[in-house]
Amino acid sequence: MNTKKYTGSCHCQAIKFEFTESDKISTGLRCNCSICQRKGYVMSSFVVSPDEIKITDESNNLTMYQFGDKTAKHYFCQKCGIHPFHQTFRQPNHYRINLGCIQNIDMEKLTIKVFNGKEL
Repeated sequence: MNTKKYTGSCHCQAIKFEFTESDKISTGLRCNCSICQRKGYVMSSFVVSPDEIKITDESNNLTMYQFGDKTAKHYFCQKCGIHPFHQTFRQPNHYRINLGCIQNIDMEKLTIKVFNGKEL
């Protein structure tokens, strides 16, 4: 199985991350839950385990926000406000990645699927 290393960051690059994925990224998810609807991001259709992601935050700018039952963890940069990833409600401790933060992803070529998160 071939894998590809992906790298990404927030806008100001205070938070950087990298992970490997076995498939080419061609599909994204747009969630309709209350927070995702307001953020408007396109998230990865796959999840990344804690062992598969390396997060670098040398200036301690990574901040977490939780609401409701506090299962999901929504991370953002205190400096630029960008949300690079979150830990999911359905698979706690696994990450979905904001595809707009990944280098060399053409967002216009992605197939976007809607995820019904407001029903969770």
